[in-house]
Amino acid sequence: MPRPIRNLAAAGLIGALLAGAAVVPASAAPTTIGGGIATVSHRTSPLERLRVDRVPTPKLDWYECYDYAECATVDLPLDYDQPRGETTEIAVLRVKARDQKRKIGSLFLNPGGPGGSGTDFALFAPYYLGDEVLDRFDIVGVDPRGVGASEQIRCFTSVKDQTRAYEGLNVTFPYTRAEEKAYVASSIAVGKACSSTTGKPLSGAMSTAQVARDFDVLRRAVGDKKLSYLGISYGSVLGQYYANMFPDRVRAVAIDGVLDATTWFGAGASGNLGQEDRMRSAQGAYKALREILKRCKAAGVEVCPLASGDPAAKFELLTKRLKAKPLVIEDPDEGDYTFTYATVIGITARYLYDPYGYEIVYLLDGLLTLTDPSATNASRTQARTSLLQRTEKARQQARAYDFPYENGLEAFLGVDCTDANHPKDAASWADRAARADKRDPHFGRYWSWVSAPCARDTWTVRDEDRFTGPFNRRTVNPVLVVGNYWDPATNYNGAVATAKLLPNSRLLSSDNWGHSAYGTSACATGAIDAYLLRLTLPKKGTVCHGDIQPFEELPESAAGARVDTSKEDLAAKGAPRRGAPKQLPPVVVPMPGIGALTAR
Repeated sequence: MPRPIRNLAAAGLIGALLAGAAVVPASAAPTTIGGGIATVSHRTSPLERLRVDRVPTPKLDWYECYDYAECATVDLPLDYDQPRGETTEIAVLRVKARDQKRKIGSLFLNPGGPGGSGTDFALFAPYYLGDEVLDRFDIVGVDPRGVGASEQIRCFTSVKDQTRAYEGLNVTFPYTRAEEKAYVASSIAVGKACSSTTGKPLSGAMSTAQVARDFDVLRRAVGDKKLSYLGISYGSVLGQYYANMFPDRVRAVAIDGVLDATTWFGAGASGNLGQEDRMRSAQGAYKALREILKRCKAAGVEVCPLASGDPAAKFELLTKRLKAKPLVIEDPDEGDYTFTYATVIGITARYLYDPYGYEIVYLLDGLLTLTDPSATNASRTQARTSLLQRTEKARQQARAYDFPYENGLEAFLGVDCTDANHPKDAASWADRAARADKRDPHFGRYWSWVSAPCARDTWTVRDEDRFTGPFNRRTVNPVLVVGNYWDPATNYNGAVATAKLLPNSRLLSSDNWGHSAYGTSACATGAIDAYLLRLTLPKKGTVCHGDIQPFEELPESAAGARVDTSKEDLAAKGAPRRGAPKQLPPVVVPMPGIGALTAR
């Protein structure tokens, strides 16, 4: 987005406020938390108050949608320094509280990504939020600017141009020199297209700070004096931004599956590091896989077929075989399917997002059989049949469609590239990814390459109003930070660091499996609900236990416990009944180049 041209009076006023923002004292607004200890919170800075408070409170013209929800759209400033300038359309969905007489207010949600649909997430809410939360809150989902049903970012004028630019990204991640060269070329093409100043101002106005400002205006629009919020994964970054930008406007901010906002942003010299070097998502994924393989050995061959030997060594053997030669499985109905080293790492990463992710061992066992020259024909046939059944859903999601225009990757990049600091040269990603893979085997490349289009020499559009900190503001009410030991995308260390940085926060740890804790641990879910409803914090040092642990259930029973949370299915069924099985739905952001990557 080109730097907006502002009138001189406004520019002078804002410059004066910026100069004074660093010396604004903490407010004298006391609050009582947990054990009755009085604290002092910071106030929203004069600059942020000027930006958001002068925007008139929007009137949300709700209409019925999806049988049990209400929808609305609202035009908000593209640039909050120009409240009467260009606008962007924002989509909002609400599921009204079941007990309106005892309603606390609205609970805003964000599912992560970046690029995940908040309206979809709110629509799914009756299938995963606790009954008391559904009784006492209107559940509000917002599609962030550029995303979903909001005005979408489009970096290309046609699907044809987009397809040509994306050509080198059509691998899970590049591994060979030829793939790396093609990936870099496409990353540059995409980054430059999204940075074009011709008719694409949205690409420079999608920073997390802008979304936080949108949330503050919408908080006012639904009639809430302070924000109640639950953010998952990247949604934890949005929660941290809001808490630090509007610390006196926080009623409750719960963040689960936490990315440390400082490592996301990359201040100072760390901005020259790759984002994965800062966040270490790959470390979390590798740690989770190693622990599953360790528990496989302890469980025995009755429940884990890799246990007859060293499961970790078998995994390394499989990756060695696939690096040497991809596995091609013929399917007369759907066409040949190729398992490369990169696709298997991608499939493994996606399995790890799920509480039943340990079922990856059954797929790995089939791949080991099919790549073993000494395997019998009978065992090959059995492995092939099982493998095709297990991968069919992923294969359908990974297929490319020419129409309509799919902007999932561009929505992700519109936030990440505009929000965070990244290294200059896209060509440097190959060496960075290789080093990351040595540090965190197999998953280092997988996570490193995601941000390649964000190279500063490639993605040149900037948001002059992005938030750069501080990230240690004291909020008027406490922030609940939830971290999962075995999270494969948001390293547990991110939750620890965030809780240490936020002076008025509480860390809740969990040993559950999959990405984030809500819905997979009764303990963690109950603690989050209690906090959102009553601002009750768990005791310091609390570690919750995950309800699903590797190899304690057979795969048949595991599959039977799952819930179909497709948007079409929910719309057809209407609102769910009390007591329905509840599990947080995964948020999938399709990204060419990494298949349908389950997003942060």
